[in-house]
Amino acid sequence: MYVIPLAEKLNPLLPHPIEIVLSIVVFGLLYFLAKKYVLPNFEKTFAERTSAIEGGLKAAETKQAEADAKLAELEQRLSDARHEAAKIREEAREQGARIVSEMREQAQEESTRIVEHGKAQIESERQQAVTSLRAEVGTLATSLAGRIVGETLEDDDRAARVVDRFLADLELHNEATDAGSSATGSS
Repeated sequence: MYVIPLAEKLNPLLPHPIEIVLSIVVFGLLYFLAKKYVLPNFEKTFAERTSAIEGGLKAAETKQAEADAKLAELEQRLSDARHEAAKIREEAREQGARIVSEMREQAQEESTRIVEHGKAQIESERQQAVTSLRAEVGTLATSLAGRIVGETLEDDDRAARVVDRFLADLELHNEATDAGSSATGSS
């Protein structure tokens, strides 16, 4: 056993030399073990994490670029679809206007045809009425003239001349009356 003389009192602030040496050896041994085994594992783990983070960042950038490209493509498609829809609406509007125009033209042609047909029918009926009236008036005029003159107008040529002259006088009288009434009506 080691006896410490009392004269030599231990300074509580200074460690024992054996403790210093032992501490240095243990520290050196721990330093060597940490440097040899622990630090490479930490470096490997840090490198893996760094590469994983960088790979994740690159993948995120790639995905972001793909998403931006798809967004731009979708926006382009949407713009094209809107343009196409506007074009279709304009074509439909033009086609509707063209159909309305064609229908108006057809209606105008149909109304013109109906009016012309009506005029032709009226003219035909008028001609029939004039012919019928001429025959009746001719018969009446012949019998009336025969009574007035006192002779019979059985001769067809003579009767036709008398009827024609009578109708011509009647038409002149009607024209004069129409001209006089239109002159007084317009004043």
